[in-house]
Amino acid sequence: MSRKEALVQLSSVLVNRREAIRAALKGDLSALRELTLATGDLADVALDSAHEAVTSQMAEVESRELSKIDDAIERIKDGSYGICEGCNKPIPLARLQALPYATLCIKCQISLEESGLDDWSELSGDAYDSV
Repeated sequence: MSRKEALVQLSSVLVNRREAIRAALKGDLSALRELTLATGDLADVALDSAHEAVTSQMAEVESRELSKIDDAIERIKDGSYGICEGCNKPIPLARLQALPYATLCIKCQISLEESGLDDWSELSGDAYDSV
């Protein structure tokens, strides 16, 4: 399979994952609304509170992933998908297949993590030279 064909296939994976997360988030938010309306004894309230916290955290994680997927779909549209934001080289297909919304190759990802920063754009010009 050519790189171009693999990228098209990954595009489909991203779109399907986006729809699945949207559906899950819709369900998570509905569950949160139902929990706030529920009443009961003290044990029920404690259990509902714990469930609400877990559901809220899951929704937050899913929202972050959804944002990354939306960004990846935009990169597909503008032709920059699969290109490392750090070194401008193609991101290996194996990495994209494992993490379809990856924006950095492994070498640049390691540099970012070692820097302690959250985003590649926060690195100074000197950091680009070290990659």
